[in-house]
Amino acid sequence: MRPGARLRVARLGPADVVRLGGTGLRTRPLRVFLSALGIAIGVAAMIAVVGISGSGQAEVDRRLDALGTNLLRVAPGQSLGGEQARLPFEAVPMIRRVPPVEQAAATGDTGAHVYRNEHIAIGRTGSLDVLAAERGLLPAVGGRVHVGRWFDAATQEYPAVVLGARAAQRLDVHTPGTRLWIGGHWFSLIGVLEPVPLVPELDSAALVGWPAARTYLRFDGHPSLVYVRTQDSQVAAVRAVLPATAYPEKPDEVRVSRPSDALAAREATESALTGLLLGLGGVALLVGGVGVGNTMVISVLERRPEIGLRRALGATRGQIRTQFVTESLLLSFVGGLGGTLLGTLITAGYAAGRGWPTVVPAWASAAGIGSTLLIGALAGLYPAVRASRLSPTEALSRAG
Repeated sequence: MRPGARLRVARLGPADVVRLGGTGLRTRPLRVFLSALGIAIGVAAMIAVVGISGSGQAEVDRRLDALGTNLLRVAPGQSLGGEQARLPFEAVPMIRRVPPVEQAAATGDTGAHVYRNEHIAIGRTGSLDVLAAERGLLPAVGGRVHVGRWFDAATQEYPAVVLGARAAQRLDVHTPGTRLWIGGHWFSLIGVLEPVPLVPELDSAALVGWPAARTYLRFDGHPSLVYVRTQDSQVAAVRAVLPATAYPEKPDEVRVSRPSDALAAREATESALTGLLLGLGGVALLVGGVGVGNTMVISVLERRPEIGLRRALGATRGQIRTQFVTESLLLSFVGGLGGTLLGTLITAGYAAGRGWPTVVPAWASAAGIGSTLLIGALAGLYPAVRASRLSPTEALSRAG
């Protein structure tokens, strides 16, 4: 070296810093694995919670797209005296006259009960309702027949019955042709429905044809519920006129609701639990960050000879800080990436088991990895500063 020349500190490029940080991790694989596992568990919990919630919401949206959000439910409310109101006989024909209405069909409460046979004690009904149903009910509510068939022009006149999905399970009856005891008469089973998500009350009902209910079950003919399909763009307008249309004399005694709103509200209720689980995932992530910080502190204590040697060879305090912060970031990144993959696999497995679409929002994955990097930077900052403050002689003397 020429006399008077000034020593210049060698600079480390980004690739050199990453390589140096990776070397520190490779020398302690078991400790690195355990520390990264803590981070991974926290991130996986957060990703799985968000992913399962998103998959559930996607399933609700898919079902609503298939069933439609243009179904309205018209029901009698209460009279001024507090008594149960009744819809008039003409409610359904009048509703059908509204131009945007595409379909309207009603059910009526017959007050009868359904039994497997005539020897079952009265009152052991299994909480099953017997409802009169119009022929147009099934297409109006988006229902499907699982076994057998729906009412036609002939069967609606005779003692035939169609069971909802839950009613068939409770009665343990699934074969068309089986006889059921309803209102003192034998009815023949002609079909079993699939679950109807928008109209769950049909799942626990035995449905008979409207004319047959009047003939055999002394049904008075008043509709209990009217299901109305409208044009998608006219749902709000039709909803506003339905009370006066269904019961012109007493529109205040008519209640109109949209079943899809209840389905969406149920999903919103479940999101409250999602927030709680996210909080638990955040706690797990914080615990993982503490583990990373602990690993880096121990690493500084064990690597004093290396720190002293590097300082003696001319490494600056900034380079020492950068080295240990980089190690902490790499450790957290490995844990975050592993946690993201694990959370995605958990979401995919759960969604596949439920028959849902798998949805993992991109922001959740980015937030998972980003939060781990932030925690890694904070967890490695103190050990890095502590390492940089060691002088070469101090580090080597303590090592000895």
